[in-house]
Amino acid sequence: MAASPLLSAVTSSSRQLLLLLRCISFAKKAQVRISPEGIRISIDEGSIMEAFVFLEKALFTTYKYQTPQPRSAQDDSSDPPVFEISMTALLEILNIFSLSDPTTSSKRPGFSNEPYDANTAHRLHRHAGLNAFSNTTLGITGTCSLTYEGEGSPLSIHMSESDVTTTCDLTTYTADSTEEIPFNRDHLALKTIIRSANLLDSITELSSLNPAEITIQATPNPSRPSGANFTFTASGPLGSANVEFTQDTSSDTPILETFFCPTKTEASFKFSLIKAAQRAMASATKVSLRLDEEGVLSLQFLVEMEVGGVVAGQGGGVAFVDFRVVPLVDDERGNGVEDGSSDEEM
Repeated sequence: MAASPLLSAVTSSSRQLLLLLRCISFAKKAQVRISPEGIRISIDEGSIMEAFVFLEKALFTTYKYQTPQPRSAQDDSSDPPVFEISMTALLEILNIFSLSDPTTSSKRPGFSNEPYDANTAHRLHRHAGLNAFSNTTLGITGTCSLTYEGEGSPLSIHMSESDVTTTCDLTTYTADSTEEIPFNRDHLALKTIIRSANLLDSITELSSLNPAEITIQATPNPSRPSGANFTFTASGPLGSANVEFTQDTSSDTPILETFFCPTKTEASFKFSLIKAAQRAMASATKVSLRLDEEGVLSLQFLVEMEVGGVVAGQGGGVAFVDFRVVPLVDDERGNGVEDGSSDEEM
């Protein structure tokens, strides 16, 4: 009798997976970690930025995880499977039955000569009055199943829609030993929750200056006449600009839903790295923006999902897309302005 696969998961639509994974599609390879709680897919850009999506088991209609057998009799247990796959191939597979999308994966934010069309994404996800993850709205039905037999086996993806089915075996590779960018949640210099649409509008506006870097400034007691608690500053060949946010408690829907900043803080980052998160900004409802005391930036995007035909807020679920970015040090700042090009992706 054949052994059960380590993973067998089924979702009612590949569209949800596709839109989530496109949020972190700026690299060619992805690391996959399978656990009883779900599937974690992560990517990194050198040692300066990383991003990951956690596909919680509740997002699948069926999720079965079989604990791996110990490697030897001396081992009490075996670690959850970790392997690498081609992110490009995975997106192409999930895109087989999808409708055409003007924000195609060939336009990768921040890492392509063809810039990501944030305005189009914003219009699609914000102003159409539709849930971006709704199968009914998009006219997409069918199922998508993921199967992983064990170490050395491919990740099998079986998709069906109407009378059409396709099965793809995605080659898996031994994962490189990498360390996550450290982020100290217990010692924060800044924490704010902001509507993702406002963050997207800000980054899109600053992109017109073609800046090399962006500086985040925050203060608990604003001294400017505008009363800004939180500021993005960028400069480029066409000039400089600030985007200011204030904690306006008089509004029923304040831009900054929460704001924590014990002392004045400032950190600068490569602008192209922040711009790489534009797909996540377009798909998310809210974003938690945090800086730890070392200046490491954490962006956690909340994306509403459809579970069992029900959207978030009505009994459906949510997913989180996380980015971490290392700040620039003094000798890395002011070394020039971006020309719109970038190094080859991983």
